[in-house]
This record gives sequence, structure tokens and C-alpha cells, in this order.
Amino acid sequence: MRKLLLSTLALLLFAGVLSAQHRTCAAEEVLQQQLQNNPAMRQEVENIMRHTEQFIQQNGAHDRTVVTIPVVVHVVYFNSTQNISDAQIATQIDVLNADFRRTNADAGNTPGVWTGIAADCEVNFCMAQQDPSGNATNGIVRKSTTVNGFSTNDAVKYTAQGGSNIWDRNKYLNLWVCNLSGGLLGYAQFPGGPAATDGVVCDYAYFGTIGTATAPFDKGRTATHEVGHWLNCYHIWGDDGTSCNGTDQVGDTPNQADENYGCPSFPTISCSNGPNGDMFMNYMDYTDDACMNLFTTGQKTRMQALFASGGFRNSLTTSNGCDAPTGCGTPSNLAATNITNTSATLGWTGVSGATSYNLQWKLNSATTWTTVSGLTTTSHNLSGLTAGTVYNFQVQAVCGSSSGSYSSPVSFTTTGGGGGCADAYEPNNSRTAAKTIPVNTTFTAQIASSTDKDWYKFSNTSSQKHFKLELTTLPFDYDLKLYRSATLLATSENAGTTNETIIYNNGTVSTAYTAYIYGYNGASSNTQCYTFRVNRSGTPYRTDGSTDGPEETIEIPVIFENAGFGLFPNPAMSQVTVEVPVEQESDVTVSIIDPSGKVALQQNSTLVKGENQLVFDLNSLPNGVYFVQVRNGEIAKTRKLVVQK
Repeated sequence: MRKLLLSTLALLLFAGVLSAQHRTCAAEEVLQQQLQNNPAMRQEVENIMRHTEQFIQQNGAHDRTVVTIPVVVHVVYFNSTQNISDAQIATQIDVLNADFRRTNADAGNTPGVWTGIAADCEVNFCMAQQDPSGNATNGIVRKSTTVNGFSTNDAVKYTAQGGSNIWDRNKYLNLWVCNLSGGLLGYAQFPGGPAATDGVVCDYAYFGTIGTATAPFDKGRTATHEVGHWLNCYHIWGDDGTSCNGTDQVGDTPNQADENYGCPSFPTISCSNGPNGDMFMNYMDYTDDACMNLFTTGQKTRMQALFASGGFRNSLTTSNGCDAPTGCGTPSNLAATNITNTSATLGWTGVSGATSYNLQWKLNSATTWTTVSGLTTTSHNLSGLTAGTVYNFQVQAVCGSSSGSYSSPVSFTTTGGGGGCADAYEPNNSRTAAKTIPVNTTFTAQIASSTDKDWYKFSNTSSQKHFKLELTTLPFDYDLKLYRSATLLATSENAGTTNETIIYNNGTVSTAYTAYIYGYNGASSNTQCYTFRVNRSGTPYRTDGSTDGPEETIEIPVIFENAGFGLFPNPAMSQVTVEVPVEQESDVTVSIIDPSGKVALQQNSTLVKGENQLVFDLNSLPNGVYFVQVRNGEIAKTRKLVVQK
């Protein structure tokens, strides 16, 4: 994943105060963190590297044909300004096509010494014309959100966290456009990362060339840079600072010392790379949009390796996302509601142009389907079912003389039966469908199938703010999460059938608390119950496991996720951003300490659950080594900072 950050000057420019700002990226730091968190990704990245090396050795790029990638743009907006227009989106797609095909109007600005290696990457982009279900689309998903400022935690990629769920990454390039907090321009996920977050995120103010596009990043090159990362191109200087020892794994880009900003004059020489110097006009440097104008043949080869046989993005070469549907689409959003012991209402989202629907249903254990044909609405009441039993259903659209494909089957479980479990709160398979339960009351329920998820809603009061959630008598490996609205507050994920417990003291008074109970890796049982209880109290619950002695009301300390905090850029020039992810609302002190131990700069802040960013102006500090310390009570974490102007 790659992250671009604006400096303090950038924020002032956006307000029209100054006319200079720099593009900045914490690329290598973010990538290493992702690899550390996901060992499987590390192996996948190594596999991609070996495949790329073999492709280069075999001169495979000369055998490639033009690749066209379907694009879906998720516009996640807090207000009307952030809800950018279709026309602005179209200008960004035009820029991507021009930049990756070397038809950009400023291609003539490439110095003559490099025109011979300036490459047509043979990659095209189109707005998707059919969605993953085969329905017609314009390739734009618009989602209103209550989140006014996303970060690199990928929340924008999940509907449940205020964002928009990804379309199949094997068929589409997913572009999310939103308001990014802390001065972020955008970030991308490199090949090999998780399927649920694969794509590119751009701030709405640096996307396309009209509307909200803001100089000097108003020519669509933020997306070009980030899509370059998505296609396996690294920063041109190799992320090694000024040591001249880094590499972008490309043979035809000159070695250079660190990134370039603004619009340098040619030649700009570093790392003894004269007479031609740095290739600062490369899309993978940090210069302003107007000064970028080429990818090289070597960078093209890295991209094309992804599309070759065995390449990580080879599936995109056979995607039909750019093709308008020729037949009938596939119904989506299948769900069962009004479930009783003997009946259920089966519903789905209709298909444009459909004249009727065919529905098939069966017992989960059966091999044959029962068909109900000629339905003219998008719901059907199914009766005569057996209590406590798992059923499947799927739906097909009929458009005149043609029929579409059946949807993927969806499961539901009738109430009652099932080993005596009450299961009285179905359907409650989503946060918005959560069923209200009484506190301090024990009940039993089921996760009856691999698709069953249980959500329960409850509240606290000003006199009883403390919760203890207990999930016990587990038949299989079930897990538990606590939310307030869309904010995840706590998780209990013990292995096997170990009880799950969440203690959440001093919670904000709210009626929007929900508990989420789910089976790990699809674990479920239609014959065995789990037991659940939400305890609420006026005094805090102990977090040390003890039950004797006096209870004390204590402030819950900040827990620094991954045992640390973010710090970028580092080395820093005029400012540094401290990114502190916390698991509980609390007050912290962030200090910048000089080598003598004296506090040079300090901020006291109240942090909220999730990621928080604090920006320090470093203009008053001389060059040198400093220490950044984040402290909450007795808990402190420290990292080294280099100020280099």
C-alpha cells in the first residue's frame, strides 16, 4: 500500500494562501507494516518477484498485447462537495489512458536522451459497463457516509465502516474517491495484498482535472502514480533516502538520491548520475503533476509481467467488465426475512429489463431443487418448512425470450427446533438488522449455517456505563465483537471453544451498541446452542480476571496497536505527522525531545478510538536527531526522528 501526504503548506494552498507544496509518501514504511501483519502476503510478494524476473529474462513484454482494465469508481462522500461529478471522473480515466499509452499531451516534454525508452505501457482503462452480477452499470458507485476523513486503515473499502465494498479484484480495478484525513493525497495496494482491500484510494481534491481538482496536483497524476504502484512499480529512487544504494527494480531508470519535488530543471544530477541526472519527470517520482510525463520500458515490463500467464493480475485480461450486458443480469442481495418455524419471505434486488423471475429452493442437505417459476415481484413467501432447519435458495431473471444465470445460493435457518435453542432474534444477520435484547439476561441461540451471523443491539445509561459481554457454551470456534454504531470498540477471538469475553468500561452513553457473534472460518451448528449475556453495571468490571477485593473506577489506558505509532515523513523537513492508532478514547501527550532530553515541542490531545493524526511544525527546530514520545499515564512509546532540511 502506498500513502501520499500533504505538508502543512499543502493545506494552506488548498485554502488559496500559498502557491507551493510537496508530494510526500510513506511508501516503504506502510508496505513493511503490511508485510509484517500478513506473513502470507510476504510469500505472495516473493512469488510475484520471481515471476517478474523470469518474465524479464524471457523478454516476455515483446509478446504482450494491449490489456484493457475495467474500472469501478467508489465515490464515498460526506457532503455535496466531495460527491464529485461523473464528468470529473471521466477526466481521470482519460488521464490514465493517456499516461499509460504515452499519448499524454506533455509527452514532448520528455528530454531527448530518454525518448527512446519512454514507453507505451499498452494498458487501457474503461469505466465498467457491467457489475459483478452481470447487470448494466456506468462504473460509478456513490455512497453517502457519516465519516468525514478516512485514513490508510482501509475503512473506506468496507460498507460496514462507512465506505463501499470492493468489486471482485480479479475483474476490476477499484478506485475509491473520498476525503482523506491528515493531508493524504492517496494510497494503493501492491500486487499480493488481501483481496478485500485491493485497489487505489484518492482524495477527492486530487482526482481528475476539473471540479475539485487542486493545483499543483490537478492533472490526474496522483491516480497515475498510485495505479503505477498497483501495477508493481516502486518509487524511482528506491526509498533509500540519499544513500544512492536503493533500487526500484528497473534497469533503465537512473540511480538518484531521494525524491524530487516541484518542477526541477534538466539536468538535475545526484548519485554521480550525470550528464543526464535524475529522471524527475517519471510518474513514480514526487514532482508536481505538470512535470510528470513518462513511464519507461523497464517499468512497462514489470506491469506486463502481471498480465502474463501465471501473473498476479492475469485474470483481468479475461474480464468482461468493459462489455455491456447482452442478456439478462443476475439478481443480487438475496436475503430471507420474516423467518418463522415454518415459513420465510425470500427477497432479492431486481434486474433491469427483467419480466419475471424463477426461484429455486431446497434443504441444505438435498441435491435437487424445487423451482417456482414466473414470479413478477422481487419477493416470495415460502411456507410448509421444518422448524430449526437450514434451507438454500437462488434466483434467476427472465428478460423476454432470454434468461440470465442463477445467483449464488443463499442459506437461511427456520426458527425453533435445533436442540432446544431459542434463536428468537432472527433475522439479525447485519448490524442494521440487529435485534434489541435486554441486558443482564442470559439466552441461547444458534449460528445455524456458515452464512448465519448474529447481531444484537443494547444500550447503557449515565448511571450504568459499564459492559461485560459473555459468550459461553460454544459448540465450535465462535468469536465476538463490540460496536458502537459503525465503530469497532473491542474484539474477542479466542481459539477453539474457549469462552469469549469483552469488558468495556466507561463507555459513551448510547443506544447504538451492538454485539456481533460469528463462526470462525464458517463454523456453525444447527443442533447446538451458544449462550450469550450482556451484563451492565454502575461500577467498572475487572480486567485482571480477579473477583475479590474492592473494585476501583479507573481510566482505561490507551493501547497502542502493533506496539507503536506511525511517524512520517522520516527524515522530515518542515513538518512531521504522528499517527496514533488507539483502542480506547483517552488523553495522550505527544512530545518531540531533543538529544539533551529537553522537550522541544509538545501537544496534549484527546484521542478517539481508531487512527488519530497530530501534525508538528518543525521549522523552529535545527537539523538533527530527535525523539518522538507518545505517553498516556505510565504507558509510553518512543521513536527516533531525523530533521533534515
